Amino acid sequence: MKIAVMGAGAVGSYFGALLARAGEAVTLVGRPAHVDAIRERGLLLETSTLRAFVDLSATTVAAGVSGADVVLFCVKSGDTEAVGREIAPHLSPQATILSLQNGVDNAERLTGLLGRDVIPAAVYVATEMAGPGHVRHHGRGELIVGPSPASERIAVAFRAAGIPTDVSENTLTALWSKLVINCAYNALSAIGEQSYGQMMRTAGVAEVMSDVVAECTAVARATGIHLPEDIGVTVLALADAMPRQFSSTAQDLARGRASEIDHLNGYIVRKGEELRITTPANRVLHTLVKLVEAKGSATL
Repeated sequence: MKIAVMGAGAVGSYFGALLARAGEAVTLVGRPAHVDAIRERGLLLETSTLRAFVDLSATTVAAGVSGADVVLFCVKSGDTEAVGREIAPHLSPQATILSLQNGVDNAERLTGLLGRDVIPAAVYVATEMAGPGHVRHHGRGELIVGPSPASERIAVAFRAAGIPTDVSENTLTALWSKLVINCAYNALSAIGEQSYGQMMRTAGVAEVMSDVVAECTAVARATGIHLPEDIGVTVLALADAMPRQFSSTAQDLARGRASEIDHLNGYIVRKGEELRITTPANRVLHTLVKLVEAKGSATL
């Protein structure tokens, strides 16, 4: 199977590395420094049990998706439309596109842009870019993929590569559950510049997270999404499973890059306004991250 990863950051590079090690033909499309390092020595994959260089193809251009049977779309949510337009001329008519992005509406947005089905996938993995050409895995690594004619075949290949993958009709609920987790953790980890385990030791953090979860749950319910009854317990337990993980928002701000906060807490705020549901905890966290982003932009 020929697989292209569009937007090969930490998540895309991790899954791409596992698939390449399993014998799949993988091409990563990423930033110049990352691509240069991979071309020079391969992609360094580091996990709790493995440190190995993985041989795979890498490029900086959207044409890297040409001829791919499967495209893993891993770009930031704010770049969905722009990158979608870039890859559109290069997609094979038979290609299956999976959105492995944060947020709940990326697959829908990309489907409208491309005029073809894009399959949503909920991703549960803790990874980081430890440097150009170097991806570090901190925990988990499951995928929940929406149904399509190719989904079962893709799931078989992913499982063979050591990626636990389920095909489910309830992917949207899974994406909302992940959104709630991201809303609870991402901004706090970024503002405090702390890992999940560290920040949970600060008084008041658990209470703020519970407020965020309650607001997200109310918005989800009003849109017809019924989250698991124990979503609050699941959220708070994540810190024990990933104590060393810094949120993707924290990693973005540390690198001086725009975050996805508009598609996380910001999304809840906007949907709440549409539905006349107040979301003060999400609004404060969204605003604080935007302030940090603005400060970073002002110093560049």
